[in-house]
Amino acid sequence: MEKLVDKIRIFKEEHRMLVYLMIGAILIGGVWWWQGRQPSAGQTVASESSFPSSSSTSGGTTEAKTGKETGKVWVDVKGAVNKPGVYHLKKGARVQEAIEVAGMQTTSADLNQVNLAKELQDQQVVYVPVKGERVAEVAGQVTTAATETSTGFASSQGETVNLNTATKEQLQTIDGIGDKKADKIIAYRQEHGAFKTVEDLKNVDGFGDKTVAKIKDRLAV
Repeated sequence: MEKLVDKIRIFKEEHRMLVYLMIGAILIGGVWWWQGRQPSAGQTVASESSFPSSSSTSGGTTEAKTGKETGKVWVDVKGAVNKPGVYHLKKGARVQEAIEVAGMQTTSADLNQVNLAKELQDQQVVYVPVKGERVAEVAGQVTTAATETSTGFASSQGETVNLNTATKEQLQTIDGIGDKKADKIIAYRQEHGAFKTVEDLKNVDGFGDKTVAKIKDRLAV
């Protein structure tokens, strides 16, 4: 037994370097094998970038949608509505929506003559008549029955203006009817209905006997 121990001791002393080399080789091989099983940093990044998260995908979609033009139209709402004016609506909106944004129709409005389902067009005039007015649909626009000229007025100097169908601009073509008086005429017919005679204009504040007598030849009902 002592001889065997002596042989082992002598072998270790003679081959010490070889034993160290073998142990080192085993350790290096183990480390190399372990590293080979782990993904590299570059592989990890590539893997993550190849499969974007749902949040980033939805964000990109939102930006694309936001950047697209939704489309708008400008319409001029006039007549028997509570808040006449120019309004900005989405493309594809209907006449009913234009009337709604203008504060809805007044109690004297006659919606039987208005196509509420018609699609709005850019720069369209939507006119809501009062009861007793006659209206017509021209070139896809809801307008009064009066014929428009190239300047957009229903009458020129010297022509007759209908108190029940004239717009504010048309009323102002008559000498003696300015911005405020035109508003008063429109407000009166919205509240009381159509004028029965030209003489009814005397019931509007600011129109006395002399004023009506001066302009009655330019007026009709």
